[in-house]
Amino acid sequence: MKISRPAPTELPPYASTYIDATANALAAMGTDRLWSLLVAQPLMLLELLDPADPALVEHSYAPGKWTLGESLVHVTDTERVFAYRLLRVARGDMTPLPGFDQDAWVPESRTVGRSIDDILTEIQTVRAATLSLVKSLDDHAWSQVGVASGHPVSSRALAWMIAGHFAHHLDLTRERYLAR
Repeated sequence: MKISRPAPTELPPYASTYIDATANALAAMGTDRLWSLLVAQPLMLLELLDPADPALVEHSYAPGKWTLGESLVHVTDTERVFAYRLLRVARGDMTPLPGFDQDAWVPESRTVGRSIDDILTEIQTVRAATLSLVKSLDDHAWSQVGVASGHPVSSRALAWMIAGHFAHHLDLTRERYLAR
């Protein structure tokens, strides 16, 4: 399945960070297939965290920063939001979709006491649902454009944003949470 890279006009300005992270992740995998990256990312995270101390889930790399558990649940929450937006846009729903306040959501995620294995299982489950949605879309659905957080966004861009947001946080996990 080939999902072409979105044009800059198909995504909100903040999403360029995620598209760049996706480009770097694809290059590291030696592919240009977004589908391959979407499938591989949960496994990449599992491999990265497999040797980690389970207590790391409560670790914050700096004062005032999220714990690793909070960061990972944020990835899952964001994927759910982006996948919902993808569904709405792909189905031709032109109702403007609101943004969300990630900083307000994180404390409400209640990660204290959750194991890293539990959080990783949730990530895999959410990604499986995302993959099912992505696989179901046809060329017409990929060409749809809607509005989210006050910006035009295409179905294609949302799929890339899902992978890019995950790639961005995979890099943060590697560089900040595991670099002790």
